[in-house]
Amino acid sequence: MSTIFSKIIGGEIPSFKVAEDERHYAFLDINPLAEGHTLVVPKREVDYLFDLPEEELKELMAFARRVAIRLREVMPCRRIGMAVIGLDVPHAHIHLVPINEGGDLDFSRPKLKLTPEEFQAIQEKIQF
Repeated sequence: MSTIFSKIIGGEIPSFKVAEDERHYAFLDINPLAEGHTLVVPKREVDYLFDLPEEELKELMAFARRVAIRLREVMPCRRIGMAVIGLDVPHAHIHLVPINEGGDLDFSRPKLKLTPEEFQAIQEKIQF
């Protein structure tokens, strides 16, 4: 059965895509901790990030690095925090979150409520 992320990658569910290559996809989290909160996923469905073969994990991390560099260039923040949780969606993914302090990466915090227009403006800033 396809995960929600596979449906997003396949275009069945809309997303605010910020980057893509032949093996990876990055899009804005619809329940963000901060403006620019981005999910980076392999296109191939694998349940848990660390179940990826080593070479695929290296490629995913290199792709995530490019996205993080871009995020830091265009979003006002001190760092880009990274989290691997993977409990809600059985598809490997990395959270990249613009942060200014450690508490900014606390997933129990209330999520931002952004309009589609705000998401689109953020997408346009980040896309490459």
